[in-house]
Amino acid sequence: MPNYMGQLTLSAHQNGGLEQGTALFAEQKPSRPATPSKRGAKKIATNTALVLENAAAGFKRPNILDVKLGVRLWADDAAQDKKTRFDLVTEQTTHKLYGFRIAGMRVWQGCDTKNDSLDIDEEGYRIYDKDYGRFIINNDNIADAFRDFLFTNSAGIDEELGKLVAQAFVTDLLQIQKALENKESRMYSASLLFVFEGDGQALRAAVEEASRSPTPLTNGINGHGSVDGDSESEEGYRSPKIYTVKVIDFAHAQWLPGMGPDENSLLGVRSVVKILKELGQDQ
Repeated sequence: MPNYMGQLTLSAHQNGGLEQGTALFAEQKPSRPATPSKRGAKKIATNTALVLENAAAGFKRPNILDVKLGVRLWADDAAQDKKTRFDLVTEQTTHKLYGFRIAGMRVWQGCDTKNDSLDIDEEGYRIYDKDYGRFIINNDNIADAFRDFLFTNSAGIDEELGKLVAQAFVTDLLQIQKALENKESRMYSASLLFVFEGDGQALRAAVEEASRSPTPLTNGINGHGSVDGDSESEEGYRSPKIYTVKVIDFAHAQWLPGMGPDENSLLGVRSVVKILKELGQDQ
């Protein structure tokens, strides 16, 4: 999970609610938001926000993928119209068979990319919005989404590098799977957030540096996918980040002792593990 950094509270003379408060904090963040913005999201009537670690910070060109988990997407207290609407999403997308769908993705295309395409922004990122996972990706081409995320030759990420990242993601996902299998909880519409270095040159340099360390390329390195867990040494050196994967979005989550593991979320985790294992294999 992302680290909890504390709370942000607006002062008495400020107004605008949480939306303004998060905007104030965003000015201090070292990189863009970790997930695509949710248009039309309901404004929360509060002046206090929880501040979480920005999973995209520390990367030169972070490639970001949001995978929404579950077959059932609604919590017990959801209104009937919401249940009906979400059940329709499940029926029409990869949620039903695979237990997840692609909720959003941004992938850097390289320095020479021209942003004359509607789906490439001014920084050279190809943007895959929520419609991509709902209407373009289906049960037959689901692996293509992960392939587009991992392999971008124009950005210098070839088959070798992409496979290394896929294998590293699998290592972390298996830890997440084990944790969920050993806890009795329920999460509805939670997500897996994948981030890795999208600049091929920077990624290769970080991987080569990691290979010179006795520590393997996994997030067993204190959970940061870097040579020393992204920690600073006595000399103040910070190792380059390679990748990270987090479980996020806990608006509808609870512990339920006696109810067994969360198989609803586990189906999605296991499905992603299988796809990434296949993409990470040497042909």
